[in-house]
Formats: sequence, structure tokens, C-alpha cells
Amino acid sequence: MTRTPEYVSYAHMDKLHELQHPRSDARGELNFILLSHVKELLFRAVTDDLDTAREALHRDDVPGACLALSRATRTQRVLVACWESMNGMSVDEFVAFRHVLNDASGVQSFAYRALEFVMGNRPRQMVESVQEDGHPLLRTELGKPSLYDAALALLARWGFAVPVECVEKPPTEQHELDARVEDVWLEIYRHPDHHPQAHRLAESLLEVAYQFSCWRSTHLLVVERMLGGKNGTGGSDGAPWLRAINEHRFFPELWTFRTRL
Repeated sequence: MTRTPEYVSYAHMDKLHELQHPRSDARGELNFILLSHVKELLFRAVTDDLDTAREALHRDDVPGACLALSRATRTQRVLVACWESMNGMSVDEFVAFRHVLNDASGVQSFAYRALEFVMGNRPRQMVESVQEDGHPLLRTELGKPSLYDAALALLARWGFAVPVECVEKPPTEQHELDARVEDVWLEIYRHPDHHPQAHRLAESLLEVAYQFSCWRSTHLLVVERMLGGKNGTGGSDGAPWLRAINEHRFFPELWTFRTRL
């Protein structure tokens, strides 16, 4: 009887390699499925680190939070690099199997949506849809404050003038740009020597937001390269929709206060 190597049995590698089932004979489809699986797992890895950071912030453990955020940004860079592999496919190779995707679209990924929820993008329509019939992981996430909510709550506990409505709002409610929160970050950056931990946290948060924006912008370029002006899979608007979402910024005041610094 052949013994399964420990590496294979520990992480169920044999089962992992049984999950890819191309629906066509097109050369690029297997690679497309493999990269889609890789991205799903990386979404989960980033979400896990951001959740760890959030829990650390609840304990006022800024060094622990920043360590987890640093791990998250490293994984985010790998996520962005995944598009390079996708870009190795020519448009005719993609068109050869695109029809077999039917209504499948990346926007249906619950792992990606969980990542957006953790970071604080919780638009009302999406929240209502998830509460009605969404994945259990997403419904659980909506019961928690976002990572940015946790950061603002920590600043409030430390005596910064964070508006009470930003701290006490329901977790399902999305944070909106607030000039008073901008004032808080402005104070921290004007006197970083007085607020070293808050400054370090801000820089770590901004790097996470920056890498997420890099992911979105690279995604847009890949879609334009593959689809041109066609609609996206799953009935989405393709490149126009991605251009619109590219304007969104996580942790908005960390971007806007810089105009006044």
C-alpha cells in the first residue's frame, strides 16, 4: 500500500488538484481556473490578516495590528502580480473559452466581498442583499465593525476628537467621508513625534488601501486588454464599471487630509 506523503495529506493537496474542471479544450482555460483559485485563496489570506489587525486594535495593540497589516500588504502584492500571469493570455485565447463561463463573474466571489466588507466598503444595496440570502461568512462579517471603524474607535479611546456618530454607528452602515475625522489625521501628521503609534497605524492602513487600489487599477487594464468595450461576465458593464469603482478609496480621510498638510 502506497503511503501518502505528509505534505499531501496535511494540506489535502491531492484534493486541491482535483478541483479544476475546464469546460472546453481551449489552451488558456485551465490556467484561468488555476489563477482564479489562487486569487480566492489569497483573498482569504488577506482577510484573515486584516481580521487579526482589527482584533489587535480592539485591544489597543497597535504594534500587533501593524504587523498583521504588513503581512496583508505583502499578500496583496502577490494578488496584483496574479494579473501578470493572466496577461500572458492573448485575447483570442480568452475568447476561445469565454462563452463557457456563462453567468460566472468575479463579482460573485464571497471571499472578495468579505475582503471589501472587512475594509469598510459596505454599500447599502449590497448589505441588504447579503442579509437576505448572502453567504454565512458575509452575514457574520456584517455583524462586526470594519477595520477602519476599529481604528477610529481606538483613536477615540485615546482622546482624539473622533465624532461619536462615527464610533457608535451600526456595523452594517458604511463610513462616509467626514471633515472632522480628517482633522484628527491632520493633527497626527502635523505632530508625528507626539503621536508615533497613531502615525504608524495610519501609514500601515494607507498601504493596505493603496495596494487595494493597485489591484483594482490593474484589473481594469487587464479587462480592457481582454474585452475592449464588451460587457463583463455575469452581465456586468466590464471596463466602465471598473473605472467607476476605481474612484473609490478605502479609509477616505487618510487620502483627503493630505491636501491640507
